[in-house]
Amino acid sequence: MLNRLLASIVKKGSLTLIAPGRRRTTFGVGTPQVTMHLHDRRAVVELALNPELKLGELYMDGRLTVENGDIADLLDLLMYNLSLASPRGVLKAERVWRWVTRRFAQLNYSSRARRNAAHHYDLSGKLYDLFLDRDRQYSCAYFSAPGETLEEAQVGKKRHIAAKLHLDTPGLRVLDIGSGWGGLALDLARDCGANVLGVTLSEEQIALSRSRAENAGLAERCRFELVDYRALSGTFDRIVSVGMFEHVGVPYYRAFFDKLRALLADDGVALLHTIGRTDGPGVTSPWTAKYIFPGGYAPALSEVLPAIERAGLIVTDIEVLRLHYAETLKEWRRRFKAHRSIVAELYDERFCRMWEFYLAGAEMAFRHDGQVVYQIQLTKCIGTLPLTRDYMFESERTMRFAGTEAMPRQVRAA
Repeated sequence: MLNRLLASIVKKGSLTLIAPGRRRTTFGVGTPQVTMHLHDRRAVVELALNPELKLGELYMDGRLTVENGDIADLLDLLMYNLSLASPRGVLKAERVWRWVTRRFAQLNYSSRARRNAAHHYDLSGKLYDLFLDRDRQYSCAYFSAPGETLEEAQVGKKRHIAAKLHLDTPGLRVLDIGSGWGGLALDLARDCGANVLGVTLSEEQIALSRSRAENAGLAERCRFELVDYRALSGTFDRIVSVGMFEHVGVPYYRAFFDKLRALLADDGVALLHTIGRTDGPGVTSPWTAKYIFPGGYAPALSEVLPAIERAGLIVTDIEVLRLHYAETLKEWRRRFKAHRSIVAELYDERFCRMWEFYLAGAEMAFRHDGQVVYQIQLTKCIGTLPLTRDYMFESERTMRFAGTEAMPRQVRAA
């Protein structure tokens, strides 16, 4: 059964399967050539019956290892081939079931949303220091020129977003929904003269964000609160959300944009930065939902735009960042690999393999599985912004962010 499954998937490049007893079978032809070793008979059955969940679990448990390459090479080969044809057999059945149940999986009511955030974002800060940039930007970087470092590209991302927010007047009230460890909010307060409120559901993130604001002397103009976006009130001139919308869930899209409209000033501007998919509505990988981002989902534009329209908001600009996140994840993988021994001391080998699978799988999703990043600019009034996009380019050229000196480094990343 597993042989039939692999034979139906692997056409370009070759995959050699080493089954228990050292029996070898090769699927496909040509390069790249990758070898997958299953170490017990039960692993063969599990992978055949539930491949999208068990591939990651078997790798985490050491029951599946990769030879003549690594887990990124294996996922690159499999996901590239899967992109060439529609899923069949057990893969199709799995996706149909996840489609039927996906709204239940995305019921991110307030208490569940907080648990989901804690699952991923309340891990040790030392872990994130090992592979992120100095500012701990945990979202897609913006590579505007060949050879840019991750640090340069993450500053470029923040500058790109700030330009779209049209921060043309000092003292604007800015709301950052899903503010992470505070990097964007601090830059907008310090370098754009904004008064910023950042909100997150992570205890770890809020503690560090507040510490950074105090250390930078920005606590008066850059505040952070541990609160669900649905509980917010007040009015803001600008609203930005980077890498948070993936945790909202389709059943809550209307509520999200209704709340955004209620919080946005009549002449305000909002910018949504989210992972999305180019091939229409889909489902979240069961392994990712179980181990990495419970309740998470990357939407298609066709799911987001109707909710925006029904909320009475106007889409004034959409940009699609294509391979920027793939390159971001590639660098995160390199840094993680360079500090793997430290991660093993923080957690254990199983955690290391889980994180390797996560970073590699995410990168290949942006290379082969139709995932991109959407930046959607929104207003309430048609005349809020200048007639042309020239203001974005001019602002981005002239804007200077002073840096991220306020971030205390627990572990120096390469």
